Amino acid sequence: MDHAKQFAINVVRTLRGSGYQAYLVGGCVRDLLLGREPADFDVATDAMPDEVMRIFPETYAVGVQFGVVLVPVAAEAETQVPRPRSDFAQPGADSPRDDKGVVEVATFRSDLGYSDGRHPDEVRFSKDPREDVRRRDFTINGLLLDPLNNDVLDFVGGRNDLKHGIIRAIGEPEERFAEDKLRMLRAVRFAARFEYAIEPGTFAAIQKLAPQIRQVSRERVRDEMTRLLTEGHPRRAFVLLDESGLLQEVLPEISRMKGVEQPSEFHPEGDVFVHTLLVLEKLPQPCSPTLAWGALLHDVGKPATFRIAPDRIRFDGHVDVGVRMAEEICRRLRFPNDDTEQILALVGNHMRFGHVDRMKESTLKKFLRLARFDEHLALHRADSLASHGNLRTYDFIREKLIAIPPESIRPAPLITGDDLIAAGYQPGPSFKKILSAVEDAQLEGQLPSKEHAMELVRREFPLA
Repeated sequence: MDHAKQFAINVVRTLRGSGYQAYLVGGCVRDLLLGREPADFDVATDAMPDEVMRIFPETYAVGVQFGVVLVPVAAEAETQVPRPRSDFAQPGADSPRDDKGVVEVATFRSDLGYSDGRHPDEVRFSKDPREDVRRRDFTINGLLLDPLNNDVLDFVGGRNDLKHGIIRAIGEPEERFAEDKLRMLRAVRFAARFEYAIEPGTFAAIQKLAPQIRQVSRERVRDEMTRLLTEGHPRRAFVLLDESGLLQEVLPEISRMKGVEQPSEFHPEGDVFVHTLLVLEKLPQPCSPTLAWGALLHDVGKPATFRIAPDRIRFDGHVDVGVRMAEEICRRLRFPNDDTEQILALVGNHMRFGHVDRMKESTLKKFLRLARFDEHLALHRADSLASHGNLRTYDFIREKLIAIPPESIRPAPLITGDDLIAAGYQPGPSFKKILSAVEDAQLEGQLPSKEHAMELVRREFPLA
């Protein structure tokens, strides 16, 4: 049996053995009923947080005020009940929730008031699991499972909505979204991921409250959008984002792609928005976050550069404009610097594939050694499939990668600046030009040795 699942069951069993109610709850129950592998496991109980920490001495008390305690998954979870381990953090230590090695144990509660649109103003702990379920977001996430006898407790109609493929807010939709505005994006993500419909009342509430998504922190929006892009069916997700009004609020630059025509000889599929959604659909699965965002933003500069020339529609300079726009978006959503760099590289280089069959050998090899070139190639493939459908360039690059030895793409330098100094050259800006010329000749296969490299330097860059 799965390690984390067995440990979560042991947590439930231990709490039950101490006289408390305890159930698996939320997304893990949903996924188990759907035959999917849960990403993590949550437990709901009527035990108070201090009692949970007493029963499980090795815990992360990350949200005791909200009744949340994280119990680290023990290595021997397959056969042992949870017990203290010296290599885990002590009670009260901080730990991020995205750690897959924990089970979240939360006390039944009801929440009162959400002044900040995310955290409850007051938490009241409860002995009734019904109260706990009523504060959750969607019916399909409001199911409780007794893993000891496989009984499902359903107080909100979640099983019926799972059966019929419906995302429905628990209780009054506007109240649920007022409690945490991010739930509007989560509704879209779940609907796309599971290919479900959003219940009309729930969808109407999203449309009404969509402008309030701006109250959510940029980091939380970024992370939710990343999940939406990478969990499956991103094309459907962006259609729903557009129809709900959320897209205009979260990424107006993508919304502006709608209706921007493209030359039919290159893009028979339709406008820039349609093309972009098709590219997302053609990405490999699983897909890295940077590749997904690079694909989403690769043509973001087209609306601003659209013009109708005598010969056809043109987007002159859309790559440079797109890089600047993508950088602003990444900064706005507070991406880490490394992710921003890769996303901008994907946007900035996606048009270079159109010239690979005309590149000099040295230029091609430098292109092939771009950081994470596999993502560049994957974006090109998706871009091609979403437009003309011709994979000739993709196949050409694949053949080159097979034919050219890695050491020929990134060979050890034949000479260095020290060699130039030893030959009598004065250090300065010219060194970069000289070494670049030598590298190009080396990549072209024209320089078999260091001696030949120095001959080229003396011939092309004679000493004054």
